[in-house]
Amino acid sequence: MKNNINKLLIGLFASAAVLACNPLDLDDISDPNNPSVESVSNNASREQIQFLITGLEARHRGYVTNVSQAWNTFGREVWYFNGSDPRFQTDWLGQNGRVPDNSYFGFGATGGGSYAAPYQAIKQASVLISAAENASVLTTADRGAVSGFAKTIQGYQFMIPANFVYDNGIRIDVDDPLNPGPYVSYQEALTYAKGILDDGAADLAAASGDFPFRLTPGFTGFTTNAALRQVNRAIAARISIYREQWQDALDALDESFMDLDGDLNAGPSHPYGAPPDAFNPLFYPRNAATNTIIVVHPSMLDDALPGDTRVAEKFFERDEAVTISSDGGTLTATHQDNRWGANTEAIPFIRNEELILIKAEAHARLNQFTESVEAINVIRNAAGLGDYTGTVSQEALIDEILFQRRYSLWAEPWGHRWIDARRYNRLSDIPTSYDNGVIFRQFPHPQSELNWDDYTGN
Repeated sequence: MKNNINKLLIGLFASAAVLACNPLDLDDISDPNNPSVESVSNNASREQIQFLITGLEARHRGYVTNVSQAWNTFGREVWYFNGSDPRFQTDWLGQNGRVPDNSYFGFGATGGGSYAAPYQAIKQASVLISAAENASVLTTADRGAVSGFAKTIQGYQFMIPANFVYDNGIRIDVDDPLNPGPYVSYQEALTYAKGILDDGAADLAAASGDFPFRLTPGFTGFTTNAALRQVNRAIAARISIYREQWQDALDALDESFMDLDGDLNAGPSHPYGAPPDAFNPLFYPRNAATNTIIVVHPSMLDDALPGDTRVAEKFFERDEAVTISSDGGTLTATHQDNRWGANTEAIPFIRNEELILIKAEAHARLNQFTESVEAINVIRNAAGLGDYTGTVSQEALIDEILFQRRYSLWAEPWGHRWIDARRYNRLSDIPTSYDNGVIFRQFPHPQSELNWDDYTGN
Protein backbone atom coordinates (compact mmCIF):
# COMPACT_ATOMS: atom_id res chain seq x y z
CA MET A 1 0.00 0.00 0.00
CA LYS A 2 2.81 2.43 0.85
CA ASN A 3 4.46 1.80 -2.58
CA ASN A 4 1.15 2.46 -4.31
CA ILE A 5 0.82 5.81 -2.51
CA ASN A 6 4.38 6.76 -3.48
CA LYS A 7 3.73 5.92 -7.13
CA LEU A 8 0.55 8.02 -7.06
CA LEU A 9 2.40 11.01 -5.61
CA ILE A 10 5.21 10.72 -8.18
CA GLY A 11 2.65 10.68 -10.97
CA LEU A 12 0.85 13.69 -9.56
CA PHE A 13 3.99 15.77 -9.21
CA ALA A 14 5.13 14.79 -12.70
CA SER A 15 1.84 15.99 -14.08
CA ALA A 16 2.25 19.18 -12.07
CA ALA A 17 5.57 19.87 -13.77
CA VAL A 18 3.92 19.54 -17.18
CA LEU A 19 0.82 21.61 -16.27
CA ALA A 20 2.77 24.15 -14.16
CA CYS A 21 0.25 23.85 -11.33
CA ASN A 22 -0.09 21.87 -8.13
CA PRO A 23 -2.79 19.19 -8.44
CA LEU A 24 -2.98 18.99 -4.64
CA ASP A 25 -3.97 22.67 -4.42
CA LEU A 26 -7.72 22.40 -4.94
CA ASP A 27 -9.90 25.39 -5.61
CA ASP A 28 -12.51 26.19 -2.99
CA ILE A 29 -15.97 25.11 -4.09
CA SER A 30 -18.85 27.26 -2.94
CA ASP A 31 -22.11 25.59 -2.00
CA PRO A 32 -24.91 28.07 -2.71
CA ASN A 33 -27.25 26.13 -0.44
CA ASN A 34 -24.84 26.14 2.49
CA PRO A 35 -22.78 29.33 2.35
CA SER A 36 -19.60 29.38 4.39
CA VAL A 37 -19.19 31.39 7.57
CA GLU A 38 -16.55 33.47 5.82
CA SER A 39 -18.97 34.45 3.05
CA VAL A 40 -21.33 36.14 5.51
CA SER A 41 -18.73 37.41 7.98
CA ASN A 42 -17.07 39.68 5.43
CA ASN A 43 -19.34 42.56 4.39
CA ALA A 44 -22.63 40.63 4.30
CA SER A 45 -25.63 42.00 2.44
CA ARG A 46 -28.89 42.83 4.21
CA GLU A 47 -30.40 39.70 2.66
CA GLN A 48 -27.64 37.57 4.16
CA ILE A 49 -28.16 39.17 7.57
CA GLN A 50 -31.87 38.43 7.25
CA PHE A 51 -31.14 34.78 6.46
CA LEU A 52 -28.93 34.55 9.56
CA ILE A 53 -31.64 36.06 11.77
CA THR A 54 -34.30 33.68 10.48
CA GLY A 55 -31.85 30.81 10.87
CA LEU A 56 -31.15 31.86 14.45
CA GLU A 57 -34.85 31.76 15.25
CA ALA A 58 -34.96 28.23 13.85
CA ARG A 59 -31.92 27.22 15.91
CA HIS A 60 -33.50 28.87 18.95
CA ARG A 61 -36.28 26.26 19.01
CA GLY A 62 -33.97 23.26 18.52
CA TYR A 63 -34.19 22.29 22.18
CA VAL A 64 -38.00 22.23 22.44
CA THR A 65 -38.86 18.61 21.63
CA ASN A 66 -36.01 17.14 23.61
CA VAL A 67 -36.32 19.24 26.74
CA SER A 68 -40.13 19.07 26.80
CA GLN A 69 -40.13 15.29 26.66
CA ALA A 70 -37.10 14.55 28.83
CA TRP A 71 -36.82 17.23 31.49
CA ASN A 72 -40.55 17.16 32.15
CA THR A 73 -40.25 13.39 32.55
CA PHE A 74 -37.37 13.84 35.02
CA GLY A 75 -39.65 16.14 37.06
CA ARG A 76 -42.62 13.75 36.65
CA GLU A 77 -44.77 16.39 35.03
CA VAL A 78 -45.27 13.98 32.15
CA TRP A 79 -44.35 10.56 30.92
CA TYR A 80 -43.16 10.22 27.37
CA PHE A 81 -44.50 6.95 26.03
CA ASN A 82 -42.65 5.63 23.00
CA GLY A 83 -43.97 2.38 21.63
CA SER A 84 -40.91 1.86 19.44
CA ASP A 85 -38.19 2.25 22.07
CA PRO A 86 -38.73 1.26 25.73
CA ARG A 87 -35.62 3.17 26.80
CA PHE A 88 -37.67 6.36 26.88
CA GLN A 89 -39.40 4.70 29.81
CA THR A 90 -36.70 2.61 31.47
CA ASP A 91 -33.73 4.97 31.07
CA TRP A 92 -35.45 8.32 31.47
CA LEU A 93 -37.26 7.12 34.58
CA GLY A 94 -34.21 5.38 36.03
CA GLN A 95 -35.94 2.02 36.24
CA ASN A 96 -34.11 -1.20 37.09
CA GLY A 97 -31.05 0.66 38.32
CA ARG A 98 -30.44 2.59 35.12
CA VAL A 99 -28.39 5.71 35.77
CA PRO A 100 -26.87 8.28 33.42
CA ASP A 101 -23.28 7.70 32.41
CA ASN A 102 -21.18 9.22 29.63
CA SER A 103 -22.64 6.81 27.08
CA TYR A 104 -26.19 7.18 28.39
CA PHE A 105 -29.03 6.58 25.97
CA GLY A 106 -30.22 10.08 26.74
CA PHE A 107 -27.38 11.64 24.78
CA GLY A 108 -28.89 10.34 21.61
CA ALA A 109 -32.46 11.01 22.65
CA THR A 110 -31.93 13.66 25.31
CA GLY A 111 -28.53 15.21 24.83
CA GLY A 112 -29.21 16.48 21.34
CA GLY A 113 -31.67 19.13 22.42
CA SER A 114 -30.32 19.50 25.92
CA TYR A 115 -26.66 19.91 24.98
CA ALA A 116 -25.78 20.02 21.29
CA ALA A 117 -28.69 22.10 19.92
CA PRO A 118 -28.17 25.01 22.32
CA TYR A 119 -24.53 25.29 21.33
CA GLN A 120 -25.54 25.33 17.67
CA ALA A 121 -27.82 28.29 18.42
CA ILE A 122 -25.04 30.00 20.36
CA LYS A 123 -22.67 29.58 17.42
CA GLN A 124 -25.31 30.83 14.98
CA ALA A 125 -25.74 33.94 17.13
CA SER A 126 -21.97 34.54 17.14
CA VAL A 127 -21.87 34.32 13.35
CA LEU A 128 -24.76 36.80 13.16
CA ILE A 129 -22.99 39.25 15.48
CA SER A 130 -19.78 39.02 13.45
CA ALA A 131 -21.65 39.44 10.17
CA ALA A 132 -23.47 42.53 11.44
CA GLU A 133 -20.28 44.10 12.76
CA ASN A 134 -18.61 43.78 9.36
CA ALA A 135 -21.57 44.68 7.16
CA SER A 136 -21.06 48.09 5.59
CA VAL A 137 -24.75 48.29 4.60
CA LEU A 138 -25.80 48.50 8.26
CA THR A 139 -25.88 51.63 10.37
CA THR A 140 -24.39 51.68 13.85
CA ALA A 141 -27.91 51.46 15.29
CA ASP A 142 -28.71 48.48 13.04
CA ARG A 143 -25.61 46.66 14.23
CA GLY A 144 -26.54 47.29 17.84
CA ALA A 145 -30.06 46.00 17.35
CA VAL A 146 -28.87 42.82 15.64
CA SER A 147 -26.21 42.26 18.29
CA GLY A 148 -28.74 42.80 21.08
CA PHE A 149 -31.16 40.30 19.57
CA ALA A 150 -28.41 37.70 19.05
CA LYS A 151 -27.09 38.08 22.60
CA THR A 152 -30.60 37.72 23.99
CA ILE A 153 -30.87 34.33 22.31
CA GLN A 154 -27.36 33.37 23.43
CA GLY A 155 -28.11 34.13 27.07
CA TYR A 156 -31.23 31.98 26.91
CA GLN A 157 -29.46 29.10 25.20
CA PHE A 158 -26.51 28.95 27.61
CA MET A 159 -28.96 28.19 30.41
CA ILE A 160 -30.05 24.94 28.75
CA PRO A 161 -26.82 22.87 28.90
CA ALA A 162 -25.99 24.53 32.22
CA ASN A 163 -29.17 23.17 33.77
CA PHE A 164 -28.75 19.80 32.08
CA VAL A 165 -25.29 18.91 33.42
CA TYR A 166 -25.55 21.24 36.44
CA ASP A 167 -22.61 20.68 38.84
CA ASN A 168 -20.56 19.07 36.06
CA GLY A 169 -20.24 22.47 34.41
CA ILE A 170 -20.30 23.64 30.81
CA ARG A 171 -18.01 25.37 28.37
CA ILE A 172 -18.60 29.07 27.83
CA ASP A 173 -15.57 29.74 25.61
CA VAL A 174 -16.82 28.18 22.40
CA ASP A 175 -15.77 30.69 19.76
CA ASP A 176 -13.42 28.07 18.32
CA PRO A 177 -15.47 24.86 18.16
CA LEU A 178 -12.36 22.77 17.49
CA ASN A 179 -10.59 24.13 20.56
CA PRO A 180 -13.20 25.06 23.17
CA GLY A 181 -12.30 26.40 26.57
CA PRO A 182 -12.45 24.56 29.90
CA TYR A 183 -15.57 23.66 31.81
CA VAL A 184 -16.78 26.22 34.32
CA SER A 185 -19.13 25.76 37.26
CA TYR A 186 -22.90 26.14 37.09
CA GLN A 187 -22.82 29.51 38.81
CA GLU A 188 -19.98 30.76 36.61
CA ALA A 189 -21.93 29.73 33.55
CA LEU A 190 -25.04 31.55 34.74
CA THR A 191 -23.03 34.64 35.60
CA TYR A 192 -21.53 34.59 32.11
CA ALA A 193 -24.95 34.16 30.50
CA LYS A 194 -26.35 37.01 32.59
CA GLY A 195 -23.48 39.19 31.37
CA ILE A 196 -24.35 38.36 27.78
CA LEU A 197 -27.98 39.28 28.42
CA ASP A 198 -26.95 42.57 30.03
CA ASP A 199 -24.74 43.38 27.04
CA GLY A 200 -27.64 42.58 24.73
CA ALA A 201 -29.97 44.81 26.74
CA ALA A 202 -27.49 47.68 26.45
CA ASP A 203 -27.24 47.15 22.69
CA LEU A 204 -31.01 47.20 22.29
CA ALA A 205 -31.35 50.27 24.51
CA ALA A 206 -28.92 52.16 22.29
CA ALA A 207 -30.94 51.27 19.18
CA SER A 208 -34.27 53.08 18.93
CA GLY A 209 -37.28 52.44 16.75
CA ASP A 210 -38.28 49.21 15.06
CA PHE A 211 -36.00 46.21 14.82
CA PRO A 212 -34.37 46.65 11.39
CA PHE A 213 -35.08 43.12 10.11
CA ARG A 214 -38.04 40.77 9.87
CA LEU A 215 -38.78 38.44 12.76
CA THR A 216 -41.11 35.47 12.61
CA PRO A 217 -44.66 35.64 14.07
CA GLY A 218 -43.17 34.24 17.28
CA PHE A 219 -42.12 37.79 18.10
CA THR A 220 -45.44 39.42 17.25
CA GLY A 221 -45.81 42.34 19.63
CA PHE A 222 -42.05 42.47 20.20
CA THR A 223 -40.79 43.92 16.92
CA THR A 224 -39.36 47.16 18.28
CA ASN A 225 -35.94 47.32 19.90
CA ALA A 226 -37.57 48.47 23.14
CA ALA A 227 -39.94 45.49 23.15
CA LEU A 228 -37.11 43.06 22.39
CA ARG A 229 -35.26 44.53 25.34
CA GLN A 230 -38.30 43.64 27.48
CA VAL A 231 -37.94 40.03 26.33
CA ASN A 232 -34.24 40.20 27.20
CA ARG A 233 -35.06 41.45 30.70
CA ALA A 234 -37.67 38.71 31.16
CA ILE A 235 -35.01 36.09 30.44
CA ALA A 236 -32.64 37.93 32.79
CA ALA A 237 -35.26 37.65 35.54
CA ARG A 238 -35.40 33.87 35.06
CA ILE A 239 -31.65 33.51 35.27
CA SER A 240 -31.51 35.81 38.31
CA ILE A 241 -33.66 33.51 40.45
CA TYR A 242 -31.38 30.61 39.49
CA ARG A 243 -28.48 32.74 40.72
CA GLU A 244 -30.49 33.66 43.86
CA GLN A 245 -30.05 37.31 43.01
CA TRP A 246 -33.50 38.33 44.15
CA GLN A 247 -33.26 42.10 43.77
CA ASP A 248 -31.70 41.64 40.34
CA ALA A 249 -34.74 39.57 39.41
CA LEU A 250 -37.11 42.32 40.51
CA ASP A 251 -35.08 44.97 38.71
CA ALA A 252 -35.19 42.92 35.52
CA LEU A 253 -38.94 42.38 35.87
CA ASP A 254 -39.47 46.14 36.13
CA GLU A 255 -37.91 46.47 32.67
CA SER A 256 -39.64 43.40 31.18
CA PHE A 257 -43.13 42.90 29.76
CA MET A 258 -44.46 41.63 33.11
CA ASP A 259 -47.93 42.98 33.86
CA LEU A 260 -49.88 41.97 36.95
CA ASP A 261 -53.09 42.99 35.19
CA GLY A 262 -52.14 41.64 31.77
CA ASP A 263 -52.70 38.49 29.75
CA LEU A 264 -50.90 35.64 31.49
CA ASN A 265 -50.03 34.13 28.11
CA ALA A 266 -48.38 37.26 26.75
CA GLY A 267 -44.82 36.72 25.60
CA PRO A 268 -42.68 35.55 22.68
CA SER A 269 -42.97 32.07 21.24
CA HIS A 270 -41.46 29.50 18.92
CA PRO A 271 -43.61 29.46 15.76
CA TYR A 272 -44.47 26.29 13.86
CA GLY A 273 -46.27 25.64 10.61
CA ALA A 274 -46.86 23.35 7.70
CA PRO A 275 -43.93 22.10 5.55
CA PRO A 276 -41.38 23.33 4.71
CA ASP A 277 -41.62 24.56 8.29
CA ALA A 278 -41.80 22.10 11.19
CA PHE A 279 -44.98 21.05 12.96
CA ASN A 280 -45.54 21.70 16.67
CA PRO A 281 -43.66 18.72 18.18
CA LEU A 282 -45.84 18.62 21.31
CA PHE A 283 -49.16 18.26 19.50
CA TYR A 284 -50.91 14.90 19.61
CA PRO A 285 -54.51 14.47 18.36
CA ARG A 286 -56.87 13.99 21.26
CA ASN A 287 -57.93 10.39 21.82
CA ALA A 288 -55.59 9.15 19.10
CA ALA A 289 -55.06 5.40 19.18
CA THR A 290 -51.32 5.47 19.84
CA ASN A 291 -48.71 4.38 22.34
CA THR A 292 -46.25 7.11 21.34
CA ILE A 293 -47.45 10.21 23.13
CA ILE A 294 -46.75 12.68 25.93
CA VAL A 295 -49.16 11.97 28.80
CA VAL A 296 -49.94 13.70 32.08
CA HIS A 297 -48.17 12.21 35.08
CA PRO A 298 -50.78 10.81 37.50
CA SER A 299 -49.40 12.85 40.41
CA MET A 300 -50.46 16.05 38.64
CA LEU A 301 -54.06 14.83 38.90
CA ASP A 302 -53.63 13.56 42.45
CA ASP A 303 -52.30 16.86 43.80
CA ALA A 304 -54.57 19.31 41.95
CA LEU A 305 -56.80 21.52 44.08
CA PRO A 306 -60.58 21.32 43.58
CA GLY A 307 -61.78 24.00 41.19
CA ASP A 308 -58.38 24.67 39.61
CA THR A 309 -59.29 25.65 36.06
CA ARG A 310 -55.78 24.84 34.83
CA VAL A 311 -56.57 21.12 35.15
CA ALA A 312 -59.23 21.16 32.45
CA GLU A 313 -57.31 23.70 30.37
CA LYS A 314 -54.12 21.66 30.28
CA PHE A 315 -55.16 18.02 30.85
CA PHE A 316 -57.46 16.17 28.45
CA GLU A 317 -59.13 13.03 29.79
CA ARG A 318 -59.01 10.34 27.14
CA ASP A 319 -61.87 8.00 26.36
CA GLU A 320 -59.41 5.14 26.72
CA ALA A 321 -56.28 5.15 28.83
CA VAL A 322 -52.89 4.67 27.23
CA THR A 323 -50.78 1.77 28.50
CA ILE A 324 -47.19 0.89 27.71
CA SER A 325 -45.03 -1.93 29.05
CA SER A 326 -41.31 -2.62 29.19
CA ASP A 327 -38.94 -4.54 31.42
CA GLY A 328 -39.40 -1.63 33.84
CA GLY A 329 -43.07 -2.44 34.27
CA THR A 330 -46.40 -1.22 32.94
CA LEU A 331 -47.45 2.43 33.00
CA THR A 332 -50.99 3.67 32.44
CA ALA A 333 -52.10 7.25 31.81
CA THR A 334 -55.63 8.58 31.63
CA HIS A 335 -54.89 12.13 30.41
CA GLN A 336 -52.90 13.77 27.63
CA ASP A 337 -51.82 17.33 26.84
CA ASN A 338 -54.79 19.59 26.10
CA ARG A 339 -52.94 22.83 25.27
CA TRP A 340 -52.63 22.54 21.52
CA GLY A 341 -55.55 22.71 19.11
CA ALA A 342 -53.46 22.14 16.00
CA ASN A 343 -50.00 21.04 14.93
CA THR A 344 -49.21 24.55 13.68
CA GLU A 345 -49.66 26.37 16.99
CA ALA A 346 -46.74 28.31 18.43
CA ILE A 347 -45.09 27.26 21.70
CA PRO A 348 -44.31 30.10 24.15
CA PHE A 349 -40.80 30.17 25.60
CA ILE A 350 -41.38 32.73 28.37
CA ARG A 351 -44.74 34.11 29.48
CA ASN A 352 -46.18 36.82 31.70
CA GLU A 353 -47.48 34.12 34.07
CA GLU A 354 -43.94 32.92 34.76
CA LEU A 355 -42.76 36.48 35.33
CA ILE A 356 -45.48 37.09 37.92
CA LEU A 357 -44.43 33.91 39.72
CA ILE A 358 -40.79 35.06 39.60
CA LYS A 359 -41.94 38.32 41.20
CA ALA A 360 -43.75 36.39 43.93
CA GLU A 361 -40.68 34.27 44.64
CA ALA A 362 -38.20 37.16 44.67
CA HIS A 363 -40.36 39.18 47.06
CA ALA A 364 -40.81 36.16 49.34
CA ARG A 365 -37.06 35.56 49.48
CA LEU A 366 -36.57 39.23 50.39
CA ASN A 367 -39.23 38.91 53.12
CA GLN A 368 -41.47 41.35 51.28
CA PHE A 369 -44.54 39.29 51.98
CA THR A 370 -47.28 41.75 51.02
CA GLU A 371 -45.91 42.08 47.49
CA SER A 372 -45.38 38.31 47.25
CA VAL A 373 -48.96 37.52 48.26
CA GLU A 374 -50.24 40.12 45.79
CA ALA A 375 -48.48 38.32 42.94
CA ILE A 376 -49.57 34.89 44.19
CA ASN A 377 -53.18 36.06 44.23
CA VAL A 378 -53.00 37.09 40.58
CA ILE A 379 -52.11 33.49 39.72
CA ARG A 380 -54.58 31.89 42.10
CA ASN A 381 -57.52 34.01 41.00
CA ALA A 382 -56.76 33.38 37.34
CA ALA A 383 -56.99 29.65 38.16
CA GLY A 384 -60.28 30.07 40.03
CA LEU A 385 -58.75 29.35 43.44
CA GLY A 386 -59.35 32.65 45.23
CA ASP A 387 -56.92 34.57 47.39
CA TYR A 388 -54.17 32.92 49.39
CA THR A 389 -55.26 32.32 53.00
CA GLY A 390 -52.33 30.29 54.32
CA THR A 391 -49.52 31.20 56.68
CA VAL A 392 -47.59 34.29 55.69
CA SER A 393 -43.95 33.30 56.15
CA GLN A 394 -41.08 32.80 53.77
CA GLU A 395 -41.25 29.01 54.01
CA ALA A 396 -45.02 28.86 53.53
CA LEU A 397 -45.00 31.28 50.63
CA ILE A 398 -42.23 29.40 48.84
CA ASP A 399 -44.24 26.20 49.25
CA GLU A 400 -47.23 27.94 47.70
CA ILE A 401 -45.20 29.46 44.87
CA LEU A 402 -43.59 26.15 43.94
CA PHE A 403 -47.02 24.51 43.95
CA GLN A 404 -48.45 27.18 41.68
CA ARG A 405 -45.44 26.90 39.37
CA ARG A 406 -46.19 23.17 38.96
CA TYR A 407 -49.58 23.89 37.42
CA SER A 408 -49.02 27.28 35.79
CA LEU A 409 -45.81 26.20 34.05
CA TRP A 410 -46.71 22.54 33.54
CA ALA A 411 -44.79 20.79 30.75
CA GLU A 412 -43.46 24.00 29.23
CA PRO A 413 -40.27 23.51 27.22
CA TRP A 414 -37.99 24.07 30.16
CA GLY A 415 -38.58 21.38 32.78
CA HIS A 416 -39.47 23.94 35.43
CA ARG A 417 -40.43 21.47 38.13
CA TRP A 418 -37.21 19.45 37.81
CA ILE A 419 -35.13 22.63 38.06
CA ASP A 420 -37.27 24.09 40.85
CA ALA A 421 -37.07 20.95 42.96
CA ARG A 422 -33.31 20.82 42.53
CA ARG A 423 -32.66 24.44 43.42
CA TYR A 424 -34.72 24.07 46.61
CA ASN A 425 -33.21 20.65 47.48
CA ARG A 426 -36.61 18.99 47.04
CA LEU A 427 -35.88 16.36 44.42
CA SER A 428 -37.05 13.75 46.92
CA ASP A 429 -40.50 15.37 46.84
CA ILE A 430 -40.98 14.28 43.22
CA PRO A 431 -43.01 11.03 43.34
CA THR A 432 -41.66 7.83 41.84
CA SER A 433 -44.24 5.40 43.20
CA TYR A 434 -46.06 5.19 39.88
CA ASP A 435 -43.00 4.09 37.93
CA ASN A 436 -40.56 2.71 40.54
CA GLY A 437 -37.83 4.88 39.09
CA VAL A 438 -35.43 7.44 40.50
CA ILE A 439 -35.00 11.19 40.16
CA PHE A 440 -31.78 12.31 38.50
CA ARG A 441 -29.96 15.37 39.79
CA GLN A 442 -27.89 16.04 36.68
CA PHE A 443 -26.24 14.47 33.66
CA PRO A 444 -22.59 13.86 32.75
CA HIS A 445 -20.87 15.21 29.68
CA PRO A 446 -21.41 13.13 26.55
CA GLN A 447 -18.78 10.50 25.82
CA SER A 448 -18.22 11.99 22.38
CA GLU A 449 -17.13 15.25 23.97
CA LEU A 450 -14.76 13.47 26.32
CA ASN A 451 -13.34 11.58 23.36
CA TRP A 452 -12.73 14.88 21.59
CA ASP A 453 -10.88 16.20 24.63
CA ASP A 454 -8.71 13.10 24.66
CA TYR A 455 -8.00 13.51 20.95
CA THR A 456 -7.09 17.20 21.21
CA GLY A 457 -5.34 16.95 24.56
CA ASN A 458 -7.65 19.46 26.26
